[in-house]
Order: sequence, then C-alpha cells, then structure tokens
Amino acid sequence: MVFTPPSVPPFPGDRNLRNRGCNRTLLACSEPLRSKVSGPSEVSPVFAGWDRKVEGFLKNKLVSMHNILITGGAGFIGSHVVRLFVNKYPEYHIINLDKLTYAGNLANLKDIEDKPNYTFVKGDICDFDLMLKLMQDYKVDGIIHLAAESHVDRSIKDPFTFAHTNVMGTLSLLQAAKIYWESLPEGYEGKRFYHISTDEVYGALQMTHPEGIPAPFTTKASSDKNHEAYGEEFFLETTKYNPHSPYSASKASSDHFVRAFHDTYGMPTIVTNCSNNYGPYQFPEKLIPLFINNIRHRKPLPVYGKGENVRDWLYVVDHARAIDMIFHKGKIAETYNIGGFNEWKNIDIIKVVIKTVDRLLGRPEGADLDLITYVTDRKGHDMRYAIDSRKLQKELGWEPSLQFEEGIEEMVKWYLDNQEWMDHVTSGEYQKYYENMYKDR
Repeated sequence: MVFTPPSVPPFPGDRNLRNRGCNRTLLACSEPLRSKVSGPSEVSPVFAGWDRKVEGFLKNKLVSMHNILITGGAGFIGSHVVRLFVNKYPEYHIINLDKLTYAGNLANLKDIEDKPNYTFVKGDICDFDLMLKLMQDYKVDGIIHLAAESHVDRSIKDPFTFAHTNVMGTLSLLQAAKIYWESLPEGYEGKRFYHISTDEVYGALQMTHPEGIPAPFTTKASSDKNHEAYGEEFFLETTKYNPHSPYSASKASSDHFVRAFHDTYGMPTIVTNCSNNYGPYQFPEKLIPLFINNIRHRKPLPVYGKGENVRDWLYVVDHARAIDMIFHKGKIAETYNIGGFNEWKNIDIIKVVIKTVDRLLGRPEGADLDLITYVTDRKGHDMRYAIDSRKLQKELGWEPSLQFEEGIEEMVKWYLDNQEWMDHVTSGEYQKYYENMYKDR
C-alpha cells in the first residue's frame, strides 16, 4: 500500500484497522465456528456478541503493536530488512520511508507491497516537519535508520549532498523522534532508535601481510580454501574513528549525533557498523553487480589501481538477520560491528565472479578474464578493511550463514535470472552516471 504524505491517515485507527485486514481476520476466525454450531445463516446464543469481543481483542492487539519506521527501505540493504520484518512480524506495522533517489527502487519490494502490515511513504529524512508528522501519525515506537548517500565516488564529486543527507537528515530524524517520544506519558520506555553505519568510519588498516596469513578466527562465512588475513589488526567497536572520504566523514558525524542523543537526552539508541554488503537487489554501481552485468554483456571491468585493496564481505541477507537480532536484543547505547570476517582482495573477488558467471552462462572457464581493465585509482582509496564481529557472536549468538563463494553463486544466479530488473535500473540516468564516472579512467 502506497501513501504520500501529508494526506496519509494515522495508523492505527478504527478505519485503518478495517482497511488493513482486521475484518478478514475476524471472519476467518468466526465463520467456521458459527457454521459448526448453528449453520452459516444463524448466530447461536453461545456466540452472541462474540464478534464484538474478537474485534475488540484484535483492535487492542493491533493498537499496541510495534510501529516500526524503516528509512531507506527501498534501497539495497533496506529492502531486505523491510521484507524480513514484514514477513516475520505480521503483528508489526512496517512503515517504509524512502526518497526514491537513483538507488531506491520499489521493484525491490513487489512481493510484499500488498501485505496488510506494510505501508510505503515517499519522503526525505531532511524534511523535519514530515518526520515529525510521520512519528505522530503512525505512533512510531521504533526506528531502523538506513537512509543515506552511500557511494564513495559520488561523495568525492559532491560532498555537500552527503553532508546534507547523512548528517542533517539523521539529525532531523533524531529531533523528530525526541519531540514525539518525550511528549508521550511513557517517554522513551519501549522505544528504540537503531542507526546503521559503515566500517569506513574507522579509516583504514595497514596491510602488513599482503601475501596473506592464517586467520586468527573464523565464522561460517569464512572460505575453506581462501580464508586469510592481510594484517594483524581488525576494526573493533572501540577502534578510534579516522574517516578519510567525504562519505565516511558524513557517516562518522551521524554516528556521533546518534550517540549524543543518548548521552544528552537519554534516547535509547544503538549503532552498528557493517562491512561491505553483497547480494540480490544491489544497485549496479557497486563492484560485484556492476561486474556481473558487464561480464554478461562483454563490457570492460574497471579495476581501481592494481586491485589489491582488501574488503570484508557480508551477504546482505545475513546482515538483515543481524539487524533483526540487534533491534530486538541489542543493549541500549552499545555499538556492534557486523561483518563476515571474510577478507578478499578486489582482484581475487573479480576472478571469482568471472569464473562463476562464465560457468553459469556456459562459457569456457576464464573466457572473460580479458575484460579486466585497470583504471586510475580514486582519491583517498583505503587499502584494507577487516571487521572483528566476535562481540556480536558472543553476546547475541549471530554469525553469517554463507561462505563467500556460496554467496557469490547465489548472487550471480539471481542477477542472471532477473535481467528485467537489471535492465530497468541500468537505463537512463544510471548510464549517464556510469559514463561520467569511468570515461576518463
């Protein structure tokens, strides 16, 4: 269901309860019992007033339900989180707020768009008046904040937009939540502001062992054959912030604002910092989906520098599971790192992707290795990221479910099976962006 503020009616309310499936639930409960007792056209005295009791019960249940606002819910990570919450928690009302910029795509959520506990609102987190109205109208008691400008290359070309969205947008959302929650009799009780951030706020780690060394710890995502570490240090929740790009600087600032609202006002906040995500519905300006699409169409694969930069990779479905767990069980005012502890050099990732795509397309192994094209490295390109997520493992029992090669297999299959989706998002403005970003490299 799609609504566009400010005409959106408040939820919950009598009219909305009926519109969102309560009558269907009531009939499903009552009609079989009525028929067994006295037939479909009569109401037994035993059940006199039963409808009213059930309707009252359902109404009260839904009035007290969790109303969760998920920002950036039409984007890559956000759409997976929205889908998980809508399907897993039918008693929740999930409000998906997204501006629908280049990377926000409602096609990501076609499978749940008609669910009775789901509402989409098109809007900008920088619009404070709208944020406050949404808090009040939907009686929001939980926020999962994913909306952000998130591409480093874009931030280098346009840092102002990143500061505006990532910093001021987060501040707008925080202030709206503060005003609304502090106006309630219960105050902050039962409320939660969960802010999703990036490992890039920590800066970069030294690649002291470019040849690779045995990993000091593993997860289920760790590759059997290729799992190595490229240095002794890892990002911890206590690692000092040292952002290098406009993007990471803007996210670092937003993280600080979230923590400040807890320390100053007592707002119940949580911050997580995640490693690189990959998986279905990822917008193809990111490395892996870009390369899957380019391999399929025999287009060049632009590799920055020598392709030696190291990243820690996390399958997006596993990230969504972690967000679910942290939102419900994470400790207030805590920070959790979410990562697969799964380091890969970019060039090695590209070779795995080429091998997988070629096999699934029936091409000879390595047929598309000739597409690799080395381009000038971008400014401020951090050498190595690697997350230590053992705090999350020990405290909440979470760890990834797929090894990297397994995740790549699933991701490539999805993109090859969903060419229509890919064609849609790679048309028009995106093509202009691609040409502008790489034409002189």
